[in-house]
Amino acid sequence: MRMRIPWGSGSWLHPPQSVDVIDDKLVIRTADQSDFWNRTGHGLTTYSGHALLRELPPDSAMEVEFSARWTHEFDQAGLFLHADKEHWVKTGIEYADGVLGLGAVVTNGQSDWSAGNVHEWMEAKIRVRISRTKEVITIRARSGDEPWRFVRLAPIDPGLEWSAGPFAASPTRSDLKVTFHVWEARSCDTKLL
Repeated sequence: MRMRIPWGSGSWLHPPQSVDVIDDKLVIRTADQSDFWNRTGHGLTTYSGHALLRELPPDSAMEVEFSARWTHEFDQAGLFLHADKEHWVKTGIEYADGVLGLGAVVTNGQSDWSAGNVHEWMEAKIRVRISRTKEVITIRARSGDEPWRFVRLAPIDPGLEWSAGPFAASPTRSDLKVTFHVWEARSCDTKLL
């Protein structure tokens, strides 16, 4: 199963500075100091990033394809999974210390962060997928037609209502322009690797 999701079918958790639909693509510009972190080792808590969300039921998957010019520290975009302020996941690209990273932040009261270098994706369109069973998510990503890369396997609380969709944030500046080319509902990916 593969179904395109209309941009108007989601609801914004913290709307961005601007939103446009151009040639069937969603183009957003972020607000200054937008981000998602919760009680990290640095003591930082912020819940101001931009995410366009719709339901993600068990045994389903969601995928986005996006591109941006990554120029400022912690510029980020990808796919956001959300239940509430204490339970969420952001996954995709983050530009940190001059390097483009592919990773995930899983938050269950407190946030963690895992990332790997994908600097070769600086100019690329990037796809990220979250597959959900009842209580586990699998995250994969790729650029172009290359094979999918395994990013993360993580538990989620099956008693919560989960939604997901495209997200972006820019903690150190305003006006990060992110173009989302595709937003799709997919069949759940049950492979581990």
